Amino acid sequence: MIKLIRTNSENEDFINLVKDLDSYLKITDGEEHDFYNQFNSIKTLKHAVVAYFKNQPVGCGAFKKLSQSSVEVKRMYTKEDARGIGVATEVLNELEHWAKEQNYTSTVLETGLRQTEAVQFYKKNAYQVIPNYGQYIGVKNSLCFEKKLKDEKR
Repeated sequence: MIKLIRTNSENEDFINLVKDLDSYLKITDGEEHDFYNQFNSIKTLKHAVVAYFKNQPVGCGAFKKLSQSSVEVKRMYTKEDARGIGVATEVLNELEHWAKEQNYTSTVLETGLRQTEAVQFYKKNAYQVIPNYGQYIGVKNSLCFEKKLKDEKR
């Protein structure tokens, strides 16, 4: 069973998972890594989720306020040996619920075209491709997504 905790960017497990993510992205992003990395500081993230499987930290994600109505999903990562068991979906769902609790109505995010697993993951989770926003405007390797957060009847 996957256990999730809500935390912030000071959480040691979150910090270590982000280090793993950055190592992965350094390879995937290649020469563009420094450009992307400048937008990925975790110092001020107040909304982070860490996923645990068998009491080990295996995944994470976070969001930050982008506007009055939307947040930007950041630092999504699942350790390679924990992929395929639903960690990323659980983390993303928790981030979306948390954003709705804070009265946000949409989430946006950016991922790289070379991160094909991430692109497919966001599409599978009802994210729609949007024009690149903010610092990603005109960046050929960037693909931006948005998801409208709806109230769900349980």
